[in-house]
This record gives sequence, C-alpha cells and structure tokens, in this order.
Amino acid sequence: MDKQDLHIFRLMGELDKDGTSSQRELSHRLNISVGLVNTFLKRLVNKGYFKVKTMPKNRLKYFLTPEGLARKSRLTAEYLRYSITFYGDIKQLLISKFNEIESKQKKRILFLGAGEVAELAYLYLHLTTLELAGLVDDQKTGTNFFGFVIKGMESINDTPWDMVLLTRLDQTEESIEKLRQAGIGLDRIATI
Repeated sequence: MDKQDLHIFRLMGELDKDGTSSQRELSHRLNISVGLVNTFLKRLVNKGYFKVKTMPKNRLKYFLTPEGLARKSRLTAEYLRYSITFYGDIKQLLISKFNEIESKQKKRILFLGAGEVAELAYLYLHLTTLELAGLVDDQKTGTNFFGFVIKGMESINDTPWDMVLLTRLDQTEESIEKLRQAGIGLDRIATI
C-alpha cells in the first residue's frame, strides 16, 4: 500500500463516519495539508466513490456510493495485508534486537518513546529474560504504560537500567543527542 492509497483509505473512513467535516477538520485529523484533502476529495467524487450534497451554512455532505464502498473494501483488505506484514517485520526486528542486548549480558532495559512500537516491544520483551526498567517520553510524562508511570528525560537516571532502547521510529538522531547530553554513552543506546 503506497502513501497515497493510505491517505485515501483514511479519508474515505473519515468521510464515511462523518460526511459533513470541513476540509480543514479533515486535514487536521489526517495530518495532511488542506490542499491534499481537496485534491483527494475531488478525485473521489470524480471517480464516483462519493456523491456530494450542499447543506445549509455553505457546508457539503459526502455520501459513500456503492462503487465507493467497493473501493473502500479493497483498500481495507490491502491495508490489513500491509499491517500484518509490518507487524511481522517489527516482531522480527524487536526479537533480534532483544537477542543482541541479551548477548551483551544486559538485563534491565529502558524504553525511550511510549507509542505503538513501545507497546509491541513490551509484548515481545516477555519472550526474553530482559525486564523493563521503565519508560521515558517527555510528551507523555505522568501517564500509565502497562503499570509503569512514564517519566520525563530529566529523570532518566532515577531508575537503574543497563540499556536504553529507542522505541520511537522518528527523531532518532535528536533522541540519541539528548541521551548523549545526559551523559549516556553510545554503548548503552540501542535502536531498532
């Protein structure tokens, strides 16, 4: 599934849920530009996947057509295949990384980043002898992660740990630089 199909799939889902959202609202929810939303909407209407009705207050309402439902179903199947492949790939990456950390005789691991990758990492961590020492994520400080309270970067050395695993797939260089500024050597940092 390419990036464009993924955007269209998500847009179709949003329109199917609430066909009265403005382009600006859709842009914000999908994290894409208003211009791109406009382009995709025109394309979906021109291909007959949605019908448009003018509503009061200069609003438009989008209705999914039978052709649109068929297209959405095909994109859903493609998205599921893509997700299963991604899930299998991330599983292999994590297990390989955990094996590498275990081979260095490390026991306690700290996650840096509390998103979906961290959730998967936590699940696969149970297949190893490693234990989670804690979680650091400045954007989610104070929230709960499987019984752990997420802490900020300033408290990175409050809990004993052997290795830190970057469980964010974005901002890798920035995260490594923050760790180095906190006095953590590269030999104690692992990336996926």
